[in-house]
Amino acid sequence: MSSPDEKIQDLALEEVLGDRFGRYSKYIIQERALPDARDGLKPVQRRILFAMHVEGNTAEKGFRKSAKTVGNVIGNYHPHGDSSVYEAMVRMSQDWKVRNTLIEMHGNNGSVDGDPPAAMRYTEARISKISAELLRDLDKETVDFVPNFDDTASEPTVLPSRFPNLLVNGSTGISAGYATDIPPHNLTEVIDGVLKRLDNPNCSTSDIMKYIKGPDFPTGGIIQGIDGIQKAYETGKGRVVVRSKTTIEDMRGGRQQIVITEIPYEINKATLVKRMDDLRIDKKIEGISEVRDETDRSGLRIVIELKKDANADGVLNYLFKNTDLQISYNFNMVAIFNKRPQLMGVISMLDAYIAHQKEIITRRSEYDIRRAKSRQHIIDGLMKALSILDEVIRIIRGSKDKRDAKLNLQTNYDFSEKQAEAIVSLQLYRLTNTDITQLQQEAEELAKLIAELEAILGDEANLVQCLKEELQGIKKAYKTPRLTSIENEITEIKIDTEVLVASEEVVVSVTKEGYVKRTGMRSYAASNGEDLSMKETDHAIFVQSMNTMDALLLFTSKGNYIYRPVHELPDIKWKSLGEHISHLVTDASGDEDVIAAIPMKTFSETDNFLFTTKNGMIKASAVLNYQPQRYSKTLMAMNLKGDDRLLSVSVINGTEDVFLASHNGYGLRYAVSEVPVSGARTAGVKAMNLKAGDFVAGVAVIASDEKKDLVLITQRGSAKRMKLSEFEPISRAKRGLLMLRELKNSPHRFISLDLADNSDIIHIATNKDVVVDLNVANLRVTDRYSNGSFVMDEQLEGVPVETWLSLAP
Repeated sequence: MSSPDEKIQDLALEEVLGDRFGRYSKYIIQERALPDARDGLKPVQRRILFAMHVEGNTAEKGFRKSAKTVGNVIGNYHPHGDSSVYEAMVRMSQDWKVRNTLIEMHGNNGSVDGDPPAAMRYTEARISKISAELLRDLDKETVDFVPNFDDTASEPTVLPSRFPNLLVNGSTGISAGYATDIPPHNLTEVIDGVLKRLDNPNCSTSDIMKYIKGPDFPTGGIIQGIDGIQKAYETGKGRVVVRSKTTIEDMRGGRQQIVITEIPYEINKATLVKRMDDLRIDKKIEGISEVRDETDRSGLRIVIELKKDANADGVLNYLFKNTDLQISYNFNMVAIFNKRPQLMGVISMLDAYIAHQKEIITRRSEYDIRRAKSRQHIIDGLMKALSILDEVIRIIRGSKDKRDAKLNLQTNYDFSEKQAEAIVSLQLYRLTNTDITQLQQEAEELAKLIAELEAILGDEANLVQCLKEELQGIKKAYKTPRLTSIENEITEIKIDTEVLVASEEVVVSVTKEGYVKRTGMRSYAASNGEDLSMKETDHAIFVQSMNTMDALLLFTSKGNYIYRPVHELPDIKWKSLGEHISHLVTDASGDEDVIAAIPMKTFSETDNFLFTTKNGMIKASAVLNYQPQRYSKTLMAMNLKGDDRLLSVSVINGTEDVFLASHNGYGLRYAVSEVPVSGARTAGVKAMNLKAGDFVAGVAVIASDEKKDLVLITQRGSAKRMKLSEFEPISRAKRGLLMLRELKNSPHRFISLDLADNSDIIHIATNKDVVVDLNVANLRVTDRYSNGSFVMDEQLEGVPVETWLSLAP
């Protein structure tokens, strides 16, 4: 049981969590992660610089151990982990992270390869020369001081910051609900932008961009996208592309190499080099023979040595797209302004800095006037004392002590207490004619200084002129050339296939059930003529030698097609089963059969695809319609109605005839020019006038010089061979000529049609999973009125259901 002295509050958990997290978030936002809009520093950075300033660890003095500074910061101002303080200190010294380093460091302070710095006990540091401009006039009551965490010392809430550090060095950070990404800029350009804003307080962002052209990264590089810069400068958010600086150099033997001398900001060079070399090792890109990092004291240099005849521009474009050789940089310019996080454009940042500087100059001038007037008052007293020196000496000699002397001087000659103190403290050697001259000269200088300071305080124009003169002085002292070049437009990256793929001959195989693969010539040769590996019920519909630069189109019975470059087909040994089409696309249906595989070296502008369906529809469509930009899913080849199935696909040039055989025994031949050309998603037109219950059993495209014969198989196992000359071309959508002799009992019905000659073998599959091989040379040629010759026993081997020709690569 609790004692009565204990104070226990009964609070809802969500209230407690909300309150505590709110306080914590406010602290993180204001006191840790985000920079102040006035001096561009986070609290830990400000405390590091202030601690070094207090200790006299300045640019004109020697270096001191970093550990000593870290200890001072932790002990006096920033009660957090020593590693976080040291990391912030190191970052301010890294010339590849900040545009103008605020700390000079001796020893290992890390590298652009991501190497960690040496421990703080090994490194030495001091404030850089330009950092003194951030701290200048700190002792003149220019900024507010607050007690430190244990009330034993005071620290500034902001630094005077005589140059616009927020834009010059930029900032990155993540806090609770806020993040910031402000890129570094060129000091000269930013000061010119401030001067322009002072001259014209109503100028636009476009006016400012004539001076501040864009970020200036310490690692150089090329920025593309001036529209992104303008958007960021107007709104605080925007996107640009940062590209490495590269050149293509010629080598001996007709080879070339790509040399990289500048990389994007905050990119780890070692990781970038490894990524590029991994692409070479993994053969994701052809043409690279070696990647070397030749960086030394003279500067960054990465060399990508290319193979002979490699496309240097193509390789470079691929690296731009697939590595950090080119990155997107996203502006997110958030800073603390009026104690609140605010998304700021460049105008509001300049205005925040200018307002801060006006306050600094005002407070400094007020301080200097107070000091000057105090000194002037003393000088007036000393000069008056020297003019009545004998009386002053007499009074001092006649006084009992210092206090009495001061009182007598104040009473008899109307000196103030401060003047009397100065007189009695005056050393005897200064009672000379020379000293009175020096006092008069100092009095004149003080009067002039007071007049100047009062003019600054009394007239805004004088204050602005003072600020401009100080900025001009800093610009002259610390001027540096721009490192990052800017290009107006973002270059579109186009990658040629030959850059990615080694051109080689392979054997591509496709089976009816949808198993696809490509096999290297070495693997195919090692098979010693073995048959293609596939399931027992399956058969090959395409086996052909192709180049990896070619493309393959797979058409399915449901009117869809799958597009794949040959080099993207699965690379599988000849003795192994291929990969199913369901692995090539995300939406392949289980009841789709592959009915045709058509190789494409180039997509002809003059050729068409000819599609024919089971229900007697036909369509011609330009080959160019079937070259997709994206091919992760199946694409529509022909719009099928109801239960219709795509039966055949062929490439035509418009000079051929098409021959259709119906199940009930009709044959129709006509010119393909009678089929109108339409788009990829159309349903086509009527191909053949079918009786009720009839359907198209087979289709053949007949070239003008075709020498092969028609071979048709019936469901009763009969094969019929006919000359093409038996059929004269007529018109589309007719019924055609009867090719079977009608029988009352068990009439013959066609199940397939092939064009074949004596060198071909037709394989006939039955409903009993039996395959009968038919040598076409053994078939005699007949006329239209016969039912052909029986080539199999229906009782023993089953009813024929499909046929296919032998294929060889």
